[in-house]
Amino acid sequence: MRCVKCESDNPEGAKFCNACGAPLPLTCAACGTKNPTGAKFCHECGTSLAGPSHVQGRESRVQKTAEVGPRTSDMSPQSLDARHQTLDVAGERRQLTVMFFDLVDSTALSEQLDPEEYREVVRTYQQTSAAVIERFDGYIAQYLGDGLLVYFGYPQAHEDDAARAVRAGLEITAAIAKLLPSPLAGEHVLRASEGGQGEGVNERVLRVRIGIHTGPVVISEIGSPARHEQLALGETPNIAARVQGQAAPNAVVISATTHQLVQGLFECQELGIRPLKGLSTPLSLYQVVREAAARSRFEVAVQRGLTPLVGREHEVGLLSERWERAKQAEGQVVLLSGEPGIVKIPPR
Repeated sequence: MRCVKCESDNPEGAKFCNACGAPLPLTCAACGTKNPTGAKFCHECGTSLAGPSHVQGRESRVQKTAEVGPRTSDMSPQSLDARHQTLDVAGERRQLTVMFFDLVDSTALSEQLDPEEYREVVRTYQQTSAAVIERFDGYIAQYLGDGLLVYFGYPQAHEDDAARAVRAGLEITAAIAKLLPSPLAGEHVLRASEGGQGEGVNERVLRVRIGIHTGPVVISEIGSPARHEQLALGETPNIAARVQGQAAPNAVVISATTHQLVQGLFECQELGIRPLKGLSTPLSLYQVVREAAARSRFEVAVQRGLTPLVGREHEVGLLSERWERAKQAEGQVVLLSGEPGIVKIPPR
């Protein structure tokens, strides 16, 4: 088979020129017709050009390369192409807390600013938000214009992902409120703590609306082989977006599911049951006011009152006795041991 680029002869069945590396016409295994490079089906008989023989050849080259190490430079262009022609469609089911937020009145802001100025405003807003999200181990799944879709619980799960999301939301609203779009291109200044800058300046303070919801999702790759992304599928992201639509400027609104997970850790104002677009059942919503004094679920449980110990009179008495001796300057050591899952924290 002769290469049309350098006119070198190549063995029959070759897909790339062994002299210059240029792609060679594909020969149909069924009718022998030569097809242009990149064709997926024979233009003569309609046979797939990515049949078992072609796929087998690709897999053998990828396997041979893997044996000597995953060096991209050693892989042929066709082997690289084969690796990008498949998507991981298996998916992973998990519990996720999803945050969705965007700028308030971004359309009006884009009308007031030059496109380059507006770009700098959005970029600074995104960078400020991303810094807060990273600090709480959140994952930015998508930048949607001036909006952000964020996951807490993926790829790294924590037992307090819901609380991390709410704390991040409160910090984002505080940080964004300090950003002020300047009439000068590419510049931002901090909002002055004193009055006296004029009402026109304060009207242009950036504000965001944040919605948070927790629920089950399936994480999977979505898109085409050429362009794909890892997204959480299910109603949870959709509900988070609808909850965000109910938030006032610079407010964090959470669903009842998320509120149940963070109750006691934050002071919340009940917003009542709200119908949300696209959902058959209205949801109870809460606006987060501020973080409470309790920093853990155990501290919340202590404030509400712990369940009395049952059948541990001897152990409790022993701890009380040792504590009284310790208060009299007699050093004491007590070892608490037990199976995983039982409470081993002494009563206060």
